[in-house]
Amino acid sequence: MAATDFFTVEIWTLKGIIRYQVLFVIRLATGETSIAGISAECHGLRMEQAARNLTDGFDGFLAVCRFLIHDRDPLFTAGFKRILHREGLKAVRLPKRSQNLNAFAECFVRSIKEECLDQMIFFRGQSPCYAVAEYLGHYHRERNHQGMEGRIIQP
Repeated sequence: MAATDFFTVEIWTLKGIIRYQVLFVIRLATGETSIAGISAECHGLRMEQAARNLTDGFDGFLAVCRFLIHDRDPLFTAGFKRILHREGLKAVRLPKRSQNLNAFAECFVRSIKEECLDQMIFFRGQSPCYAVAEYLGHYHRERNHQGMEGRIIQP
């Protein structure tokens, strides 16, 4: 079982602030997390490509999962769900106004925001990609996790 959600990263440009959406997926059993995409424009085609990448039979993050929990964000399009279904995953949509039902994903968002992204100001489009990738390395290989009795995900 896995869960997915979005969080945002703001980038300063000459035209003003641009808000990027970051799509991530977390395996609930292990806490392992993968970034499925970072984009200023999340629309149907990008979401369908993210679903194809996540369910790829060779190295797709969701290749071993049967269920994917997500909220009612309209970015989880019918095409996204259709690709998941075709690959054998059941997309489980959470009820309305249910903040605590996707607690693992919300905990990850809080961690990455507080420990990394809220401490930085980004001026280029690739900067948040690098920061998020570095944080994921720390999250998986260095940071102990209170919910996992202080263990490291990938020691």
